[in-house]
Amino acid sequence: MAGWLLKTEPSTYSYDDLERDQKTVWDGVSNNLALKHIRQVQKGDLALIYHTGEEKAIVGIAEVASAPYADPKQNDPKLAVFELKPKRRLSRAVTLAEVKANEKLKDFELVRMARLSVMPVTDAVWKTLMKMAGEK
Repeated sequence: MAGWLLKTEPSTYSYDDLERDQKTVWDGVSNNLALKHIRQVQKGDLALIYHTGEEKAIVGIAEVASAPYADPKQNDPKLAVFELKPKRRLSRAVTLAEVKANEKLKDFELVRMARLSVMPVTDAVWKTLMKMAGEK
């Protein structure tokens, strides 16, 4: 199973909103590399939810609830979306500063390509982040 990190501005759509809604369409992505990653997402994959803006922290885990498909709200078949549902909030949020300070994460896209909104997370990076969050 692949892992992903999805960025969102919490004032626009937060992990709290996802928990309240129980399911959402992950849309609004137009960057070519992020869209390439979206097309690789599969139902059942797990995704870390990262709050941008003032918070700058990984706050929760969600599960991909559908395969990617063309965004029905847009008239552009290149723009892909998928459905997402909440899994659980992390025991402790992991801040961007903590991620950047961890030598094991120096090659993680969150550090290298900070503006990318959808990125893969390797098993090794996932395990490191879960340990930092106090997850078992």
